[in-house]
Amino acid sequence: MKNFALIGAAGYIAPRHLKAIKDTGNRLLAAYDKFDSVGVMDSYFPDADFFTEFERFDRHVEKLKRAENKIDYVSICSPNYLHDSHIRFGLRVGANVICEKPLVLNPWNIEALKEVENEHGGRVYNILQLRLHPSIIALKERIEKGPKDKIYDIDLAYITSRGHWYYTSWKGDVSKSGGIATNIGVHFFDMLTWVFGPVKTNQVHLHTHDRAGGYLELEKARVRWFLSINADTLPEVVKARGGRTFRSLSMEGEEIEFSDGFTELHTHSYQHILQGKGFGLDEAMNSIQLVHDIRHLTPLGLIGDFHPLCKFPLSNHPFH
Repeated sequence: MKNFALIGAAGYIAPRHLKAIKDTGNRLLAAYDKFDSVGVMDSYFPDADFFTEFERFDRHVEKLKRAENKIDYVSICSPNYLHDSHIRFGLRVGANVICEKPLVLNPWNIEALKEVENEHGGRVYNILQLRLHPSIIALKERIEKGPKDKIYDIDLAYITSRGHWYYTSWKGDVSKSGGIATNIGVHFFDMLTWVFGPVKTNQVHLHTHDRAGGYLELEKARVRWFLSINADTLPEVVKARGGRTFRSLSMEGEEIEFSDGFTELHTHSYQHILQGKGFGLDEAMNSIQLVHDIRHLTPLGLIGDFHPLCKFPLSNHPFH
């Protein structure tokens, strides 16, 4: 049984980490979040110590270490811009680290973290859950067994509706979240480069507060992609049934179904890591480099090979 600490216990994704720690037969000793809406902990680890001040959490983790009850893993579900700092904390206290995506916001942060890993002897693991999804594993095998010189045509769309609260939160601040492509897209970009190989061409057609779209040439694919948090961009069939989310991955016109099975992927990720097979810093590099580049490219407008959903009328920022 391993000892865990959790940073970001009040966050949206924290319950999946709490469940994964419990499902893998381990225990949570301490958790931290500056917000105290963490009643969800009662369902998993009611006896875990909880802190709303980082300094007290830090001191407690140090005390556990001295009492020979040291933390083996620090799980990080904090806002994106804090991941880098919280990973360093985990390594400094002698733990391995399991961090939500995006691992960090910039590729050079990964290089710096490699040095910290070497200094302290711990490992950093990234949750790249789509690599463990059965449909995506099957797709990767299919591409590997297919013709070596074939370039596949891919369309990816992901729309996950968000209300006005999004822009008040850290998620609406590009300097903290990395923007739409980073915050909601990074695991899709990881999946695409994992299956179809590294980036050769990267174009952005559209990048606003609530959507982004572009074109990628990968080693084995031409990808048109579209990401949005605006419900107006949902297909009519989804709106008609009251849906708020739309995921679509099509290859050569054939839909690759991967909408199901998302909820268990964190537990699978933890099992994978605890077996010594987790995805480390190097595995995160391709997608972090890609979303960093997307964030800094100047949008071309609707020219060339853009995703059809890019044609939706643009919306004003709700607070501007």
